Amino acid sequence: MTDLEAQFTARLAALDPEFIDIADDSAAHAGHAGAAGGAGHYRLTIVSPHFRGLSRIDRHRRVYHALADLFPHRIHALNIHALSPDEI
Repeated sequence: MTDLEAQFTARLAALDPEFIDIADDSAAHAGHAGAAGGAGHYRLTIVSPHFRGLSRIDRHRRVYHALADLFPHRIHALNIHALSPDEI
């Protein structure tokens, strides 16, 4: 686990995730203006009971809130796939 993955996991712990998968897609965005400063592009899949009954926007808001301090210096872009346990 990389340092950034550990930071993701620690910050998202408040959502009591049953599953987290973090993929670094930064290499696919080489040369992109956001990547020039060292911030990366990531794909996150998270399964949490806290997402039950929430809209996709509200789920994303919870994730962005948990990771807020990592933007924009560590994370430039984040693709979120947030599910409740009954959706898997």
